[in-house]
Amino acid sequence: MLYSKTVMDHFTNPRNVGCIENADGVGEVGNVKCGDIMKIYLVIEDNIIKDVKFETFGCGSAIAASSISTEMIMGKTVEEALALSNKEVVEALGGLPAPKIHCSVLAEEAIKAAIKDYYDKNGIEYDKALFPDCANCDHCDHH
Repeated sequence: MLYSKTVMDHFTNPRNVGCIENADGVGEVGNVKCGDIMKIYLVIEDNIIKDVKFETFGCGSAIAASSISTEMIMGKTVEEALALSNKEVVEALGGLPAPKIHCSVLAEEAIKAAIKDYYDKNGIEYDKALFPDCANCDHCDHH
């Protein structure tokens, strides 16, 4: 498989790796079939993402998607981060091979899961339709 320079850069030099103690929002998503697990930590002040870190166990594409997506939401509002799509992640990476597109979906879902956690912890009302319903979804089984 051919990877873009951007994918290789974010794989070999991932940004924002680590965990944040007492994060305002933490989201973990995983794909049992391919073994990718992604965890996103958010620090949110005045509705702005002030810090974001990730821990990803998975392939190079999963690490690159985690890395670039954290860069894309840093300094953004919660709503802007929530709007980040996997297509934007793929475009920012300069493309991903078709079998690896699911890695960008995981990045989008991990960010959404972390924001949902932040909303839940703070009793903030939200539209449940904006979030993946992981308990009742077979999405990850399709890969």
